[in-house]
Amino acid sequence: MNKQIVRPPQIKKNGKNGHPNLGPVDDLEMHLNPDWWRKIFNSMYLRTDADVVEDRQITRNEVEIFISVLNTGKDSAILDLACGQGRHSIEMARQDFSNITGLDRSHYLIRKAKSAANQENLKITFKEGDARKLPFPADTFDVVMILGNSFGYFESNEDDMMVLNEVFRVLKPEGIFLIDVADGSFLRERFLPRSWEWIDKKYFVCRERSLAKDNERLISREVISHVEKGIVVDQFYAERLYTTEMLIDMFKKSGYKNITIHDKIAGSSTRNQDLGMMERRIIMSAKVLKEWTPVKAKRTGEKNVAVLMGDPGKPDIIKPSNIFDDDDFITIDKLKISLSRIQGTRFTYFNSHNTLFNDLVRNRYKIDYVFNLCDEGFNNEARKELHIPALLELLGIPYSGSGPQSLAYCYDKSLIRGVAKEIGVPVAEAFFVRSEDTVFDLNIDFPVIAKPNFADSSYGITKKSVANSIEELNDAILKIRHDFGYESSILVEEFLTGKEISVGIIGNPPESYTVLPVIEEDYSMLPPDLPKICGYEAKWEPDSPYFNLLRSIPAELPEYVEKQIIENCVKLFTRLECRDYCRFDFRLNGSGAPRLLEVNPNPGWCWDGHMAKMGRLANISYSRLLEMILQAAEQRIAQSKTDVPLTNPIRREVTSLPV
Repeated sequence: MNKQIVRPPQIKKNGKNGHPNLGPVDDLEMHLNPDWWRKIFNSMYLRTDADVVEDRQITRNEVEIFISVLNTGKDSAILDLACGQGRHSIEMARQDFSNITGLDRSHYLIRKAKSAANQENLKITFKEGDARKLPFPADTFDVVMILGNSFGYFESNEDDMMVLNEVFRVLKPEGIFLIDVADGSFLRERFLPRSWEWIDKKYFVCRERSLAKDNERLISREVISHVEKGIVVDQFYAERLYTTEMLIDMFKKSGYKNITIHDKIAGSSTRNQDLGMMERRIIMSAKVLKEWTPVKAKRTGEKNVAVLMGDPGKPDIIKPSNIFDDDDFITIDKLKISLSRIQGTRFTYFNSHNTLFNDLVRNRYKIDYVFNLCDEGFNNEARKELHIPALLELLGIPYSGSGPQSLAYCYDKSLIRGVAKEIGVPVAEAFFVRSEDTVFDLNIDFPVIAKPNFADSSYGITKKSVANSIEELNDAILKIRHDFGYESSILVEEFLTGKEISVGIIGNPPESYTVLPVIEEDYSMLPPDLPKICGYEAKWEPDSPYFNLLRSIPAELPEYVEKQIIENCVKLFTRLECRDYCRFDFRLNGSGAPRLLEVNPNPGWCWDGHMAKMGRLANISYSRLLEMILQAAEQRIAQSKTDVPLTNPIRREVTSLPV
């Protein structure tokens, strides 16, 4: 039988940057990703829509209309939902409105909003969050606004109803909801199937539009080009075309009263060209007539938390002497002291793995949850780290940190590389050496670094792991096998020479999380003949130059690089189902582009570890850092008891802590 080689269709590339170009397409809807909103609201969005969203006079005119409709006091609690870069919030703050919160799903736009408000010393709280699952208690706001045509982006009408219901929940009795949304009737009849315009002297945009098959959404395609670079963006997006009648019906179903249609806004632009969705908009307001939500009685008494740790009475091959030493017991003492400073919580410690199952069974109805700090693994075997949460799940005991599946994924460095590439996170070039392999194809350039594929805590990674020749690579592999007794697969990666970066996240994307200050390893004091790595010697060998001379310092990165790294961390956190806290390690290549090294769920919790170092840069004490992790776990556990999965989870509350 003859074999036929089938090649996948080749996507054209255009311009010097080689950006993929689909060329003509017959059906725009076929190319629309359900989660298109994840990537589109970025710097290029501000570039293409700057004639409207960056025009201060247009914003000022719109805000005058909104203030007139609202007729509310300047100290009213106002939520600007889907606020984008905060243009309406900022203009209202300029007019002395003093209690404004802005929320949007775009990390980039929220950072822009914070920066703009800080430059003018305006006190506005900007957060990221999901409009269908608002991170606020009931009866919080006097006013909620969705302005600038920011409604109707979700895949289904049910998701939009969730937004309306959430707005109803967070509004106080007698609260006002104001929405400014595209006039669906007008757009359905008047949209331009094709248009193009100059954005500035270098960029221009071509647009195509068509109605979806159900006639309910307008699908748009934007191809943005640079006169020298060629096509730089080719993107598809959609908006549901709501008519006045449809909106009124939805408002009534959600319980709103006093629904009022105000004068429609006719869009304008300094470029005076294609206004698209902004050409004509419906302005509608409604009131929330409800009783105050009953306040649940606060729980009295202490929370009982079981702290589960490694077993100091058992061997641990990760440690230099294969046993817990004085430094380990000092670290445990510092942990206990710091936890004792957390008010309202009583901690009980479990570290005997021989009796662990019986101890948990006996105490499971006495504890609220487990603080899982057993990163050593069951019986101090790293590969059995996942056994601890698996046991807790079998017993029905809530716990902090990632679940068994996430821990299993992240223990496999090669697997993580595949997941990262699948979701668009760049990784270093590498190849895989199985334990039975006696020869292998060297398909990357030297220098390279050899790592145990299944290991953590930098086990097996030493100065000898970096190789500049085939002989040194063979020696590196032999050292891992002989000196560390490691007999499984080895990952050989290109050795990157740029900055080594670590990012810590506490919380649970996409809903609520904190990005700790990004750090980099400072190798400047190392002898020049030593390879610049943060490996086993830096963590476990006190006599090593790495241990004594290596420091972690605030990362100095271009803004766009740091933004890219953080966005990739959030993507990985979500895709790998990490929970409560996680650390991500990257390294820059020779061109300054970041490449993922590792994902560390349930990362090292010790007082002098990377997470603690990041916290100190933000003036977060070790005790407070531990408390933040516990609070993230408590919030997640409480939410899981009542949570209903979202169709398309997208928005998030995030705080980026400055250095």
